[in-house]
Amino acid sequence: MIMIRMKNVVKSYSKGVKALRGVDLTIEDGEFVYLVGASGSGKSTLAKLLYREEAANKGQIEVCGQLLSKMKGKDIPKLRRQIGIVFQDFKLLLDRTVFENIAYALEVIGTEPEEIRPLVMQALRYVNLEDKANDKPTELSGGEQQRVSIARAIVNSPKLIIADEPTGNLDPKTALEIMRLFYRINQRGTTILMVTHNRSIVEKFRNRVVEIEQGKIIWDENRSDDVIQYDISLGEYVAV
Repeated sequence: MIMIRMKNVVKSYSKGVKALRGVDLTIEDGEFVYLVGASGSGKSTLAKLLYREEAANKGQIEVCGQLLSKMKGKDIPKLRRQIGIVFQDFKLLLDRTVFENIAYALEVIGTEPEEIRPLVMQALRYVNLEDKANDKPTELSGGEQQRVSIARAIVNSPKLIIADEPTGNLDPKTALEIMRLFYRINQRGTTILMVTHNRSIVEKFRNRVVEIEQGKIIWDENRSDDVIQYDISLGEYVAV
């Protein structure tokens, strides 16, 4: 199954600035793909097009079986129910608890009230933050806040996660912990597209790498066949 398909996608901004110049990209169900490139290369623009934060000027985009070029505004929430989004700056609601931040993601898509608590607690257990449910984001470390945002992204069991520089504000050790978490999520079948400029992360957790430069894809390499070893201390398989 194709999770993402982009054909000749063009995105322009004011004064004729072209962020994307005829992008073609296909990502299959279950893949883990890094999107890399320098600042201003078009990485974040491409990601925003996939969850319809922005719309393309030209070309076709298909995500989770839905053709975005024909999508009306009222249909965008339906698309986003199938996508989890993780940001560099977490985008948590600071006046709400950890539990309320994650619950809100379910409330906005109309989840039945009686289903919300078990789903939220399940997501918190997955990211090992069950004991932080009643804390405010300001009481957490940066790594914990990012784990909350990941819990929020996975609470609805999305088919696809788009992560835009998820380790950008974290120290190397914490970034590694977050990457192990993403790896586990991918291993259970969720497709992941990760925008990143962190080359050390790309080298350690070796997956398909797509490089974009000045709005064009210039490199597409699948390196997911590298050896995966079992880490006894973590009790899980990790890329090394």
